Amino acid sequence: MRRFLLSTVINAIALWVTTAVGIGVTLIANGQPLTAGGGNLWGFVATLVVTAAVFGLVNGTIGTVVRIIAFPLFILTLGFLALVVNGLLLLFVSWLSSLVGFGLQVDGFWAGFWGAIILGIISWLLGLLLRPNRA
Repeated sequence: MRRFLLSTVINAIALWVTTAVGIGVTLIANGQPLTAGGGNLWGFVATLVVTAAVFGLVNGTIGTVVRIIAFPLFILTLGFLALVVNGLLLLFVSWLSSLVGFGLQVDGFWAGFWGAIILGIISWLLGLLLRPNRA
């Protein structure tokens, strides 16, 4: 449980950085874009944490199944397919968010592609800093 909470916090921070870059990935609530300085800080943080948890669950379940099934293609494309899969998973979370009415909005495949790259890099860096060493 502690690993899931730490992973959610890392994903939330990485998601915030990704939305702050402004490449077409935004947080929304009731159809309106959310920003950290928009006046409703707790709503922004709650949306960020819930969206990060949903992204973690989608990435951990659907992402794992897709990576196992497409493993030969990952080898064939020298890992480029991993970037495409991550972008599509971000688009899937955006679609799930649109059903609920709050969460993530991705403007298209390329926004999802670049957003997934930024999200992955920031998550990796934060994971190096925040996760305890396993000896």
